[in-house]
Amino acid sequence: MLRGTDGAGGAPAGGSLAIDAGQSGIKVRHADAAGASEWAGPGIRTDLPLLPQLARVIEQALEQDRAATTVGLGVSGLTDDVADAGYLLAAASAFGVRSVHLAHDSITAYLGALGDERGAVVASGTGVVTLAVGASEVARVDGWGYLIGDAGSGYWLGRAALDAVMRAHDGRGAPTALTAIVAADFPDLERAYIDLQSDPERVGRIAAYARPVADLAETDAVAGAIVEAAGRELAASVVAGLRRVGEADAAAPRVRAIGGVFGGTALARAFTAAVLEQVPTADVRIGEAHPLDGAAALAGVAPTSALAARIATAGR
Repeated sequence: MLRGTDGAGGAPAGGSLAIDAGQSGIKVRHADAAGASEWAGPGIRTDLPLLPQLARVIEQALEQDRAATTVGLGVSGLTDDVADAGYLLAAASAFGVRSVHLAHDSITAYLGALGDERGAVVASGTGVVTLAVGASEVARVDGWGYLIGDAGSGYWLGRAALDAVMRAHDGRGAPTALTAIVAADFPDLERAYIDLQSDPERVGRIAAYARPVADLAETDAVAGAIVEAAGRELAASVVAGLRRVGEADAAAPRVRAIGGVFGGTALARAFTAAVLEQVPTADVRIGEAHPLDGAAALAGVAPTSALAARIATAGR
């Protein structure tokens, strides 16, 4: 269960800072007795050292005449070897911070959706990760980055769209309305791969095509097939997670799907149908969480929770 907090809106006494650090953007929430405010900034670079980037985000947030004693961070691409909450506390202590709670963004996505309840949460934006929690086990599924994973993510959808366009261009695939959208960005389609390979922002740029794929899913057969495939991929991750933690056979396994990818009606429908096909009793709900809620909740996770061992904490 989550331990209690003090102050307005659940903020610890002295104020709190919640950070959701993703590859396509960073969201920050500051809360204290006077209320809460949120803002966003550029995403983190997972090909560069994470901790200095995160320390700078904390510093920039607290340089604006804000005070916080507690900081919670959910971070994309965080691995055990760099999950050093002490490093961040040392950087933030000059601003009055007394404790830092650091976790992979799958943890904060889960907390924001289900708290300490059992079940599975899939969070899909530019990337995707699924977390399943049982009575004593925790299983992470996918979240392995755009090169070797992230099936069903925004990047995955965008990459599939570009593939379909080039197949149509070559005569290897069916015509698609996606061609006109991609051609608006790349009038010479045969140069698209060169421009993308040389662009340091190519991951976000490719992921941006997820939206037109979703928009065309009801009217374009190629886009519709991509969305259906994405729904099946995301459902496969959820079901795998439930099975690994012993929840697939529960009376009504809780499944929550959050993130921008689920804003498309067709994908949400395909995902839900694919989950229920394999786990008919699942309680599937779409878009009922905010990762910042999970980041703020890190400080309140009880030591007895199955999630506690996956949260790096420094301070008191």
